[in-house]
Amino acid sequence: MAASSDRPVVTRLDRQRLLVCDVVAAARRVPVFPVERLMNLAEVAAARSAAPVRVGWAALFVKAYAVVAREMPMLRSWYLPNLCPGLPPRVATSTESVATVSINRSVDGSDTLFWAQLPAPDQQPLPNLQAAISRHATEPVDTVFRRQRELAALPRWLRKTVLWWNLHTASRKRAKRMGTFSLSTLAGQAAYNRFHPSPLTTSLAYGPLDESGRALVTLLADHRLLDGAPVARALERLEQVLQHEMVAELQSLARHDNARAA
Repeated sequence: MAASSDRPVVTRLDRQRLLVCDVVAAARRVPVFPVERLMNLAEVAAARSAAPVRVGWAALFVKAYAVVAREMPMLRSWYLPNLCPGLPPRVATSTESVATVSINRSVDGSDTLFWAQLPAPDQQPLPNLQAAISRHATEPVDTVFRRQRELAALPRWLRKTVLWWNLHTASRKRAKRMGTFSLSTLAGQAAYNRFHPSPLTTSLAYGPLDESGRALVTLLADHRLLDGAPVARALERLEQVLQHEMVAELQSLARHDNARAA
């Protein structure tokens, strides 16, 4: 009897996809819960449209959330399990925020997920922050994601060991390598990804703006360190920072551009 011609084609996952699998596995061990807020961002959208340089929503959210994290240290902290029996777990807090932004790139014709680390976004001018995001979205992946490519190339047992250590160390390099919070969004594709996996203490997602300039913003939080009330306050403060500090900076860019043209 002739073999069926409709047999499934079985191929191996590439190393980059295996790294994503390892990150997802690490995220499953973090007891996250979502808190959501419908934010009024109409004034932010207007100021963004009037700015002389393009500033994406990701840059605005990353900088605004880092401002909030500067005021709320637990948003730049992470849980440290104690490996010695009988001793309680601990918490480590970074002196500054590092944003980990999910970026989709096409590699050899396939969609591939990468993570850009943006240090101290609250201290960066919005155009510089946008330039950093754009660089990670356009420059060769072997250049801007060199360390991630090197990690993906390791044998899986070693890769998982390195990932575990990077997530659970109290070293100051932890924030640099993994970030203190993450951001993942599909708003540019007019879609939501409200419950994306993340092994970090908090992770942001936002959806597209509706006709009245409102957007649903989700903050995933590690329940070992945070409860619902402070997460809700963080979202409230995030909306305030977007509506005031970010609008003021965007308007300042427009005024500076107008003064230079006069």
